[in-house]
Amino acid sequence: MKLLKTLSILLLACLACGTANAAVVEGNLELQWGDPALGASAGPLFRATLVTDDGVRHALDPAQARQAAGDLHALAGRRVAVEFVQSVNGSAPRVAVIVPADNFGSPAPLRNVIGGTTTWVTLMCKFSDVPTEQKPLSFFQSQYGNNPGQLDHYWREVSYNKINLNGSSAHGWYTLPHPRSHYVPVVNGTEDADLNALFNDCTAAANGDVNFAVNGGVQGINMMFNGNLDGYAWGGSRCVTLDGINKCWSSTWNPPWSFNNLAPLAHEMGHGYGLPHANNSDGDSDPYDNPWDVMSDAWNNAANDPTYGSVAKHISTYHRDRLGWIDTARKTVVPAGTNLLNIQLDRASLLGSTNRQMVVVTLPGQPASRYYTIEARQRGGKYEANLAGNAVIIHHVDTGRSTPAWSMDADVPPANRANNEGSMFKARELWTAPGNAFRVRVLQENANGFVVSVCGPAQTFASLASSPTRGMDACAVSSVPAPTRPTRDLPSPVGNPVPRMPRRGF
Repeated sequence: MKLLKTLSILLLACLACGTANAAVVEGNLELQWGDPALGASAGPLFRATLVTDDGVRHALDPAQARQAAGDLHALAGRRVAVEFVQSVNGSAPRVAVIVPADNFGSPAPLRNVIGGTTTWVTLMCKFSDVPTEQKPLSFFQSQYGNNPGQLDHYWREVSYNKINLNGSSAHGWYTLPHPRSHYVPVVNGTEDADLNALFNDCTAAANGDVNFAVNGGVQGINMMFNGNLDGYAWGGSRCVTLDGINKCWSSTWNPPWSFNNLAPLAHEMGHGYGLPHANNSDGDSDPYDNPWDVMSDAWNNAANDPTYGSVAKHISTYHRDRLGWIDTARKTVVPAGTNLLNIQLDRASLLGSTNRQMVVVTLPGQPASRYYTIEARQRGGKYEANLAGNAVIIHHVDTGRSTPAWSMDADVPPANRANNEGSMFKARELWTAPGNAFRVRVLQENANGFVVSVCGPAQTFASLASSPTRGMDACAVSSVPAPTRPTRDLPSPVGNPVPRMPRRGF
């Protein structure tokens, strides 16, 4: 928040100075994520666009945008002001500062709260040269149902009933005015889906049947296409006027492999709600290797439904908290170095919990954008039945990264996918954070989760002898010695993961 306030002051100064080599443009921030099919060799794609009120679209360099915003994802779909600075070498102007313009000069919230009824509409659109209709209208309408495995049920459960999909509906099939090649042209030898044209023509085809302005504007639009796009499914937002309402609409663009399975569809809807990818801590550039969060690895450890294919696992407590779904009473924030002993940490999936479900450990001396989260996960229910096991899961968060939340792995080297024992902290295990910043001890498992302690750094003999507890180390006290999980420094504490050849496809 201090960073965003500072950026606001800098931008105000720029507005006042009116320098010739800087320009400030105001508009809506559109973020879109492209996710390849399971097993594909391609990596993820990401687009950031500033859309002005007259409809002009300014593509933003993603790396510049992240650095300029501090927490770019917190601004998804919001009105922002962007300072462009002319590059000295005459290349495209550089993105220097991005600040919220909907509460200009005030600190921006660190989360985009989503609550209440979030109505989605499904638009089934087919290319003019592709006659196949893979699924009937009834299938897409049933996806929004409230039975286990359907989307309304899923998002109610994940949000602790903070949101619902009441009123969501499906429409189509509609025939687009052009063949697939018009919407997915080949650019520099690679297919490149024109998301704008797909959105414009698909919504135009459905406009006679759909009231996009209902309830002040529907939350989102799930577009289902009857052919492959560019090898990707896409999710995020589209900032445009529909039925007289100008806003950033949560949007997804789905080929058949995506809409045939609710796991990737829920992943794209998560992007529509503004959520970025999660990751593990192996240091490669593959964001699809954390199966504890559907916003990372949607496929592995997913349960299966005979009608809806692979179903979605839950999102992490970090992502739940970003959307405002973790109640204050269920969350505890503790500075590293402080003891929080013998607490009941209920599993994140437990609806109606009266205990903690999220612990945040802040790092004194580091920016507020960097911290750790601790949560409990247990197998069970429709969505979490195939988890790798019951465990405490720890994430390191840096909101300036393209993938803010990384699951911690005590194995050396870390596994390529975080469904290994090193990523699961279980009863009688002790984990020490990098730099001996703090420790997490899992004391025992019970029906609703785990009993855990968060303790200060490991103490030396001298500090133990002089402490008020007279030789007692709170995190080491036990009738049975705790197996110690090794400490491993993060591969890239600031910025993005170090590129490495990963297994792609979420």
